Amino acid sequence: MATVTMTVNGEQVTRDVEPRTLLVQFLREDLRLTGTHVGCDTSQCGACVVHVDGKSIKSCTMLASQADGKSVTTIEGLAKNGELHPMQAAFREHHGLQCGFCTPGMIMSALDIVQRHGSSVQEKTIREELEGNLCRCTGYHNIVKAIQAAAANM
Repeated sequence: MATVTMTVNGEQVTRDVEPRTLLVQFLREDLRLTGTHVGCDTSQCGACVVHVDGKSIKSCTMLASQADGKSVTTIEGLAKNGELHPMQAAFREHHGLQCGFCTPGMIMSALDIVQRHGSSVQEKTIREELEGNLCRCTGYHNIVKAIQAAAANM
């Protein structure tokens, strides 16, 4: 067993984990933060995207022990005081979700895109950078519109 300590959604947590435990497993099974989804287990779908030290990563590709000492933000950590984060609200307002399975990963990736490219991020850039996030329902049109709307309001 390995002991890991990290800050998750603003709270420090320490747990003993098997050395081969993936970050996504740690978040879902140990911390019961089930908003981070497991879609493919092969880093193809993006349903497991979280932020580690402010950057989006696919948590199925990172061991929990690699997050030791780091700050992790999951979809659950975005809303504050009962208010949705502007990106979450934009996805709702612009119908950027259908079944919702990919949505947490899409939102976390979208935040990273906006943080890096700013409020006037172009549709082409959004589409290119969402390449690692798969949605089987929406066709991406409303997802892109939601990201642009949120970017303009952040």
